[in-house]
Amino acid sequence: MSDAKEYKNAENKLLLLYLINRMEFPMSRAQVTDFVQDVDFMDYYTLQQTLAVLVEDGHLDATEENALDNSTTRYVVTGEGQTALEYFEKHIPWSRRQAIDSYIKENRGKIRKDYENTATYFPNMENDEFLVKCGVYEDKRALLELVVSVDTREQAKLIQSNWRANASGLYQQIIEALTIITN
Repeated sequence: MSDAKEYKNAENKLLLLYLINRMEFPMSRAQVTDFVQDVDFMDYYTLQQTLAVLVEDGHLDATEENALDNSTTRYVVTGEGQTALEYFEKHIPWSRRQAIDSYIKENRGKIRKDYENTATYFPNMENDEFLVKCGVYEDKRALLELVVSVDTREQAKLIQSNWRANASGLYQQIIEALTIITN
């Protein structure tokens, strides 16, 4: 491999570590892909290969969230990745760090909402029903997790969609309903 190609591979790794670290909570593969396409730092295949290498080398931890029609991989920087980033961060061109910081500033709220308000569904292995798992999370801790059993995939999709669109309001209503003092 040429020196230029090795340098580019190293820079791509650092860019992804910097992005995921600065976001301060796990990012999905789709969110990382959106970023790379927005700023045009690397092509899709290079991104996928770089993510795989970072996971294989222990710089990123990948967590798979599985559901029937909705599988998501989320990435977080490991301690080893953090150490590498601290040591080599100054090798990331300033203009690229600025582009990442601007992207994070503009998109952190949307990405955080996607992470903190989740809904996935999957078939119940014991019968022909579907389970929908909904959650509200804050600072990596569960505020509310709710599992609902429904008869059809269409119902599961509807609950998933409605939860994602209305999670904060539904969370508030549930908390209010559960904390009402009755005589």
